[in-house]
Parts: sequence; C-alpha cells; structure tokens
Amino acid sequence: KEATITRHTVRKERTASQRILIVEDNVVNQQVIRRLVERQGHAATIVDTGRKAVEALEGDEFDAVLMDIQMPEMDGLEATAEIRRREKMNGKHHTIIAMTAHAMTGDRERCLHAGMDDYLSKPIGLAQLSAALNRSQAVLSR
Repeated sequence: KEATITRHTVRKERTASQRILIVEDNVVNQQVIRRLVERQGHAATIVDTGRKAVEALEGDEFDAVLMDIQMPEMDGLEATAEIRRREKMNGKHHTIIAMTAHAMTGDRERCLHAGMDDYLSKPIGLAQLSAALNRSQAVLSR
C-alpha cells in the first residue's frame, strides 16, 4: 500500500532535503522526475547517460541516484557496476534507485542483483518516489 502524501508529510520531508542525481536519457522523463523530486524539496541534477553518472559521482556528493536502466552509451546496470567497482576503492556507498519501464517478473531482482539499492517502475508517482527517497535517507542516517 502506498503512503498517503499530505502537506504535513511534504513539509516534514523538506526539512531533510537531499541532493538527487537523476540519470535519464528521455527529456520528458527528466522533467517529470525533476518536478517530483523538487516538489519534495530536494535538489536535482540531471545527466543523460550512465557514463555521465559515473563522472558526476566522482566529482560531487549526492544523497541518492535515480538510475534509468535503458540508456545509450552506458546503461544503468553497467553504470551501477562501475560505480560499485569504484566504491570498493574509495570506501563510499551511493544509494542507487533503479527506474525502469520494465515491470516484468524478475526485473526488480535483476536490478538489485546488479547492485542497486531499490527499484521503481515507471511511470513513477509522487508517493512511490517519496517512499524510496525516505528509505534511502533512513539508510544514510544509520
């Protein structure tokens, strides 16, 4: 059951603002996801390939990564593998949340097995995104 989003919930979440890296090649999806992220009071940075995501994480700090699976140049699974490889050397861990239009049996497990921390199927709703970001924030708080 999805959590109900109220003004109080949104206000509460804004006090815990996060920096979110959106990795999505589709311009329309980029804008939709950015609006959802910003409605919750978070800051969004967008890149359009997995390779650019890897580079962005090398040069900046983000609280969570919303990673599309199907992209040109380097897909989300390849980018996640490279990010995890680099994390073994630098001791960091970035929360990576898969975003995919694939809602077929096994897709969630495939993403989690690839090293992603969570999974969202498109189209992504505000409550669904809020719950995933709250889960990532809870992990960061430990």
